[in-house]
Amino acid sequence: MASTPVPPLRYISSDEIKALGSWPTPKIRTDFDVDVWKQTQGYSDYQHFLRWLSDAVVGHSLPWTSGAYFQGVRCVLNLLDELDRWIDEIPPLPSPQRFGNLAFRTWGKRLEERADQLLTAMMSTLKDAVPYLRPYLLTSFGSFVRMDYGTGHETSFSLFLLCLTLIRFLRLDSEEAREIVLNVFVRYLRLCWRLQDVYNLEPAGSHGVWGLDDSHFLGYIFGSAQLRDQIEIPVSAILHPPLPPTNLYFLSIMRIHEVKHGPFHEHSSQLYSIATGVATWRKVNSGLFKMYEAEVLGKRVVVQHIPLGGILDWSAPSAPLNSSVSQLDFATATPAPWASGASSNAAGHDEVPITTVPWGSPSISIGGGAKYTAPRGNLHARGA
Repeated sequence: MASTPVPPLRYISSDEIKALGSWPTPKIRTDFDVDVWKQTQGYSDYQHFLRWLSDAVVGHSLPWTSGAYFQGVRCVLNLLDELDRWIDEIPPLPSPQRFGNLAFRTWGKRLEERADQLLTAMMSTLKDAVPYLRPYLLTSFGSFVRMDYGTGHETSFSLFLLCLTLIRFLRLDSEEAREIVLNVFVRYLRLCWRLQDVYNLEPAGSHGVWGLDDSHFLGYIFGSAQLRDQIEIPVSAILHPPLPPTNLYFLSIMRIHEVKHGPFHEHSSQLYSIATGVATWRKVNSGLFKMYEAEVLGKRVVVQHIPLGGILDWSAPSAPLNSSVSQLDFATATPAPWASGASSNAAGHDEVPITTVPWGSPSISIGGGAKYTAPRGNLHARGA
């Protein structure tokens, strides 16, 4: 089945950057603001961007080497390498703490002090964009106050990459898209994992065993896209570690095995449910997009700290959102993934419910019949 072509992303010229006006700031304070955000040009751009990246990596494995040289990609990788070196220069403090080593605040303070310098050096011909990129970079690696990391921070980095693409620092072609996911995003993940391990960062707003992952989400979307059109590797393969590091889904699963112990079906019930209840990687990929919109982008407490505006336009898109988004297979309503009840049965699959969470909240059916149960209560209260 061929994917629906993704509409081309906007191009923001250097002259338009100079005329942007106000810099990005957190704009989401209420649930109504989340609904407003979903009708903006920036939100539409982000949806198109994620679909474009996902389609570009279908059928491509890790480690990835294209043989081509991409200047923008190389600059972002150099930036991430520099941030990684700071960890060696700022070792964790010996004082015992259950979560969050205070040295992380020192690391974060250095990033705040040097962000302009780093971005100016990277954006040699697009220096006017630096004030519009800085807020996203600063919110990409965790909260330096709470000393935690979550899917909201991961989203900030993805939005940082989107901004670089909208101004064409990163080029809009499939080869560069593969580089962005299979080199830049992988490098970002490894940096974040090292930050989490060295500074013992707390998961921000974790769902616990009822969530997909304590800290990350996009690796599962991109990894399931890599596996989407093949049939040799079943979805259930994740239940048989160790897994080869050939895609982001497997990398993410093995990361869980590094930081969690005990039966997989107990500490990662949602991933286990997907592995046992969804028939194809295409359904996994489609469902994860919808779950991401509902459980990450649709949750005020996750996205309230993300800066918006500037390059990520807060105004309404030039074309109605519902027309383009429906073609991209994104859910338009918060009740997330993989269609519930009727839609699952209509696809010829029986419902395979997973264990209901103690606080008993509405379930979301996942492709082949597995369900995601959205917990009640403010589990994201710390923000992400």
